[in-house]
Amino acid sequence: MSLNPSFIYMSSSLALADRRLKCALSEDCRHSYHAAMRIALAQMSMGTAIAGNVDTSVALIAQAADRHADMIVFPEIQYSPFFPQYPASDTPLNAAGYAMRIDAPAIQAIREACKAKRIMACPNVYLEQADGRRYDTTLVIDAQGRVLGMQGMVHIAQAERFYEQDYYTPDDAIRVIGTPFGDIGVCVCFDRHYPETIRTLALRGADLVIIPTANTSAEPEEMFLQEVRVQAFQNSVNIAMCNRVGVEDAMRFDGRSVVVGPDGQVIAMAGEEPELLVADLDLAAAKTMRDAKPYTRLRRPELYV
Repeated sequence: MSLNPSFIYMSSSLALADRRLKCALSEDCRHSYHAAMRIALAQMSMGTAIAGNVDTSVALIAQAADRHADMIVFPEIQYSPFFPQYPASDTPLNAAGYAMRIDAPAIQAIREACKAKRIMACPNVYLEQADGRRYDTTLVIDAQGRVLGMQGMVHIAQAERFYEQDYYTPDDAIRVIGTPFGDIGVCVCFDRHYPETIRTLALRGADLVIIPTANTSAEPEEMFLQEVRVQAFQNSVNIAMCNRVGVEDAMRFDGRSVVVGPDGQVIAMAGEEPELLVADLDLAAAKTMRDAKPYTRLRRPELYV
């Protein structure tokens, strides 16, 4: 598969720095956004076999389409167990076996399902580039199966059960991706703990921020929910956070995927079991909220550290 280099380019980063990735639509089309969006969050558990995780993902795409969703979002590294819970020097898993190139069959299966069901998808994969670098990456795929853009994790954790620096190369850009519904940003898991990430996406015009994540029951669940709500409110942006579920060795993934509006109010929230959470969003409400409550417009960056 050959990607149009004006939309996708990867070297040490995952795309051209400081450029917004635009969808393959004409400028006239881009001025006619369909701001009303039905979003589906695929709260799922993962097995050890890529093929089984692909089958689950494709089935969830079909279910989301049957529920008239416009876009489906998946959790962090949806095709594999959560291998970063082990240091690379002492792991029972072959993490390299889950790394895949952009033309991998597992990614192609999502693209084909999107085209067949006429639905957008945001899968998260362990993406390997030609130079061997690997990224924790979310792709944004349109309803024709085209890759509109991608975002890798920017801040890479290194802590007990999250030995992510052993596996991931940090992306060196924070980008907004144009879609037929509005501008979308991706904030991969740990990145959301840095207020600068979502603030940057909002300042660059994101109407919706997607967070693929791997939150566990050992972490401060209520704090994480309030973190997302506060950032949605302070940045006047819709946020959709999609989590894993299930037990993997010492980790129990908590679920509780959530959709929050630009006023910080919870629109929909899942439980602790596998679930396809569906919610309706008005992406135009983000711009309306920014005009009504101009928190971002009244910033004084010349005073900040």
